[in-house]
Amino acid sequence: MKKTAILVFLLFLGSFISAQSITFSQDQIDYGTIKKNSDGNQIFKFTNTGDKPLIISNVKSSCDCSVPSWTRTPILPGKSGEINVKYNTKNLGKFSKSIEVFSNDPKISRKLLKIKGEVQ
Repeated sequence: MKKTAILVFLLFLGSFISAQSITFSQDQIDYGTIKKNSDGNQIFKFTNTGDKPLIISNVKSSCDCSVPSWTRTPILPGKSGEINVKYNTKNLGKFSKSIEVFSNDPKISRKLLKIKGEVQ
């Protein structure tokens, strides 16, 4: 009887512990030195390492010079998605920008990604 009660308790507790979880392959991309008007696209890849669907609700850039787009459908457990960032390479000079990712991950509901480089 005691073992059954412990097992029921652990199963009950496990239902609260399980959740969606976002894991990025990298949280910063260095463009290096790139030429003016070159391709400014880079991709941040992520995986749902949890056991419930992951939803990216919004992605914001720190400026209008970098435009993010992302996987808008729920990411099932074990599956991957992408956040594409297009930096405007018409602007000369060094840059360091942040991309803010909002998701339903209970531990990391807001993740900050960074891009940097120099346009010559």
